[in-house]
Amino acid sequence: MTFAIPFPVIDPVLIEIGPFAIRWYALAYIAGLLLGWRYILGLSAQLPGGPDAHAIDDLIVWLTLGIILGGRLGYVLFYKPDYYLANPLEIVQVWRGGMSFHGGLLGVMAAVVLFARRRGLSLWPLSDMVACAAPIGLFFGRIANFINGELWGRPSEAPWAMVFPYGGPAPRHPSQLYEAALEGLVLFAVLLALWRLTGARDRPGFLTGVFFLGYGAARMAVELFREPDAYLGFLFGGVTMGQLLSLPMAGLGIWLIARARRAARP
Repeated sequence: MTFAIPFPVIDPVLIEIGPFAIRWYALAYIAGLLLGWRYILGLSAQLPGGPDAHAIDDLIVWLTLGIILGGRLGYVLFYKPDYYLANPLEIVQVWRGGMSFHGGLLGVMAAVVLFARRRGLSLWPLSDMVACAAPIGLFFGRIANFINGELWGRPSEAPWAMVFPYGGPAPRHPSQLYEAALEGLVLFAVLLALWRLTGARDRPGFLTGVFFLGYGAARMAVELFREPDAYLGFLFGGVTMGQLLSLPMAGLGIWLIARARRAARP
């Protein structure tokens, strides 16, 4: 007989007054952005000639737009292009759900590049600070996925497996928590240690590369336990869309790390 931990039922809506509702998912985005903003401010203060507080304030606005626009467009193009081609008006209906991390990443990358050019700032130090803060948002986002009972894992007999409300009767891996731990807590700790205990901050682009490589590796590993999206399934040879999108990200991370190390040599 297989035992499973009961799923802790938490209402995805924190407060609802008439048509107005505050959802945990929205709060996760807000918490990630606010804490990331404060963290980037602290990191910038440690860099000689780093961006001032006003520039960081403006940067957060650009990043917010990059996350929302990129995340939504990424979901439309990577996951459901045929559906949204037939229903284009639903593309803007973000309140109905549907965001892609990899699309959001592309949006953030575009925002950082454009912001650096507009303000005359060095690109890679700015990118490194954003990369160090990114795991904060990832952690809260994955916790919100868990609260929503979405993006659950594959069937499992592990003693910590859970029966999710919309995942059928089989106990499943709580893969959202695996991602919160690896993409959030572990990656944040690694980047923090590299920033504080090594000369990584003096190698522009190095920490960005570590983030890309770390996230790509973590996501590809967790995809082994995460149930593929029902409308996509496995692509080929058991590969999932998450793994396919994360592979070039990890490769870019390796290139950025090698590039930063070469540039730092006397």
